[in-house]
Amino acid sequence: MASKLPNQLRALYASTTRHRLLSPRFPNLNEVFRDLLLGSNGRLFSDAPSPPQVSFSPSTPVPPPSGPNTSAPSSLNQKELVEFFASAETWWDSEGPFRPLHAMNPTRLAFIRSTLCRHFGRDPCSPRAFEGLKFVDVGWCGGILSEPLARMGATVTGVDAVEKNIKIARLHADLDPLTSTIEYCCTTAEKLVEEQRNFDAVISLEVCSPSQVIEHVADPAEFCKSLAALTVANGATVISTINRSMRAYATAIVAAEYILHWLPKGTHQWSSFLTSDELVLILQRASISVKEMAGFAYNPLTGRWSLSDDISVNFIAYGTKTTSE
Repeated sequence: MASKLPNQLRALYASTTRHRLLSPRFPNLNEVFRDLLLGSNGRLFSDAPSPPQVSFSPSTPVPPPSGPNTSAPSSLNQKELVEFFASAETWWDSEGPFRPLHAMNPTRLAFIRSTLCRHFGRDPCSPRAFEGLKFVDVGWCGGILSEPLARMGATVTGVDAVEKNIKIARLHADLDPLTSTIEYCCTTAEKLVEEQRNFDAVISLEVCSPSQVIEHVADPAEFCKSLAALTVANGATVISTINRSMRAYATAIVAAEYILHWLPKGTHQWSSFLTSDELVLILQRASISVKEMAGFAYNPLTGRWSLSDDISVNFIAYGTKTTSE
């Protein structure tokens, strides 16, 4: 089922449109992505054997996030937590519910690599550009983002509130020595704050069916405060979400869920989206200053994603924390 993904990703390497700030900094972008997405055996991460299937019954209760702290308040939406638990074992099915993520991943990584290399003064063409830096991936812990970041040299912690997601992520990461060092934790951002964890970069991306990203949390402002608390002074934060616009309703909900069937119906709630201005304000109040934004454009004729200046639908923001908590 994963056999079609390598061809899709290889096509994306050659076709990804650079954001206006990426072009002069990525003379060998295609080669860079080939290295970070290839495993130690020369295979794309989705070429690896699928991890063992984890049985699931709809009546299975959702386990609470494990960890030493049980009193930390959580911004999680419990109803959506149940839904994401049910779909956890499909993370690495490139033809399943998360197919759009596999296709979009190289484009998101282009933005992350460009902005964070510039922020930390790293060479974006280095295969281990993030060596020595600590990153936390909040709420996307099927590992689709964590694994490429680890291949780029970062010390990665993956956080998800669904134990099943964590188990599958660990199984898949263990297939490659470069990703087997990822620390996966079934916990929340709030609990990490209680544990006084800090990271050079905090990343939380909208992933179509996440368990803890800004569209799907009960209190976005409190969630962003937790992300800020996890970020070291002068560190970086990267967040992506969907704009609350009529165009986003038409494309991300009507088209993606009801016409193209890319996503299960009900994945997104338009009222939960944030406008770009709202996100900037929320982050500013959490001591994160937004420095750059970019949109994601999908070409239905080619089936390819690219970075764009149009942030009216999907968009990603990079900010810096300039004050200590």
